[in-house]
Amino acid sequence: MEQEGYYLLKKDHLSHLLQNQQYKEAQEEIERRLRLNPDQPALKITLAEIYLKLGRLASAKIILEEILTADPQNERALSLVGDVFLREQKPQEALNYYRQAFLRTPREYFLLQAARALKKMNRYEEALLELDKVLVTKPQHLTFLKEKALILTRLKRYDQALAIYEKIKELTPADNFVQKEILRLRSQQKPKSQVLKDLQIVVGMESKKDDAQIHGLLAQKLKDAGMIREAIAEYKIAAALDPHNPYFLKQQGFCHYRQKEYDLASKCLEEALRQDPTDIIVRKTLGKIFSATGQLEKFLTLLEEIFRQHPEQITLWGTIKSLRKKLGKNKE
Repeated sequence: MEQEGYYLLKKDHLSHLLQNQQYKEAQEEIERRLRLNPDQPALKITLAEIYLKLGRLASAKIILEEILTADPQNERALSLVGDVFLREQKPQEALNYYRQAFLRTPREYFLLQAARALKKMNRYEEALLELDKVLVTKPQHLTFLKEKALILTRLKRYDQALAIYEKIKELTPADNFVQKEILRLRSQQKPKSQVLKDLQIVVGMESKKDDAQIHGLLAQKLKDAGMIREAIAEYKIAAALDPHNPYFLKQQGFCHYRQKEYDLASKCLEEALRQDPTDIIVRKTLGKIFSATGQLEKFLTLLEEIFRQHPEQITLWGTIKSLRKKLGKNKE
């Protein structure tokens, strides 16, 4: 399995909350139980995992440091610290912790995360070696195959990446992301006009008309061809088909911004930032929009609202303080 998941707990209210991804409620339940009985390492691990899912990196790190103080060889805690560092864009520190976790217990997940940390540092060949440690004995391991294909694409070894995606498609024919990557890689050697025609035919097929990934790929190709209006339309379709994926909404907003359609751009990017408050590019683009339209007060209100929901976002707080100073609102 790619992710080790939560430690086994009794089938009670807490497990129900976790299964239904009600993480804030699960957090409150675990914190209540830990107040009654603090000596429960498994619950603390689960709480750290929830903090990670909610983006509360500082809170997760505090819990994990507490666990590792009592048990320095706890491989799950070591791995989760690695996950925190990876989210903080500190891949070398993350790699060190994944290595420690693997030395304690040689689990596949730790190798996968080590490969992802190496990928973040552009150490692609080393990342491939990590993945092959599993693929040599489990050549059909889907998660490792996908990660390898992504890295081969970064290395511009398109033929090898395509061969892997073709293999994955045989194993999981319904994977829309894989189908999109196959189309994208096959189009590398084709003229742009032919690629657009091919994709327009594909999205018109009954089996693909509701495929957000394919609409997103067509939008990307239209944007690359300078057909921004058409790209916006396709990104809008993709966002409607996959409303929980902020990527399409972000791209739609960037296209509107490129067209100087600031009202439409801000609507898209405001929602995208609410879904993904870690995206600095979206935040900076919104700052430019609100500055250009003389609405910095509105921008400040938006950031304060998001920060109340995500108080762990330290860089967001930094932007708020700078904006308050600029607007002459220095109270904190």
